[in-house]
Amino acid sequence: MSSIHPPRRILVLNANPKPASLSQALAERYAEAASTAGHAVQLVHLHALRFEPDLRGGYANPQVLEPDLQQLQRQILEAEHLVLAYPVWWGSVPALFKGLLDRLLLPGFAFRYDGSQSLPEQLLKGRSARLLVCMDTPAWYFRWFQGAPAHRMMKNAVLGFCGIAPIRISSFAPVIKSTPEQRAQWLEQAADLGRQGR
Repeated sequence: MSSIHPPRRILVLNANPKPASLSQALAERYAEAASTAGHAVQLVHLHALRFEPDLRGGYANPQVLEPDLQQLQRQILEAEHLVLAYPVWWGSVPALFKGLLDRLLLPGFAFRYDGSQSLPEQLLKGRSARLLVCMDTPAWYFRWFQGAPAHRMMKNAVLGFCGIAPIRISSFAPVIKSTPEQRAQWLEQAADLGRQGR
């Protein structure tokens, strides 16, 4: 492998709750290309995880983490680079993915307040992220007319809040009108990112 792209430890999460989606295809193509290029890759599918997605008691009454969530936390800590593939539904992420974030990114794991600061200590620093985002809305309309709410949430309010940086976004849209040729180009784009570990 070229010294320009040294091997990285990469966690790829297909965060679409529906099996056999474009998100899954993008995640799998990225992971396959990254692994072939020499990166250490772990691929996780949201639809295969078993957990309660509702943070019922907030942070005041923490729930015991299910084994799948314990494992995913360990995988995040081991990773240098996170790749999250998901669709935009109603301007945000799918509910099951949001539930995963609620249950997973807990105080003491992703951030920590010390009581004297307005902003918390960011506990996931040292990791970068790539978001592979599928949308039916044209990317330009999502950005300029809707304000890209899902992008801003994930980049600033979730991952950036925990110290993950840089966070780069690749949008694939509009999916609803895409041709097989367009999807093949998108999959090759994901593969190219995977080979580079970006």
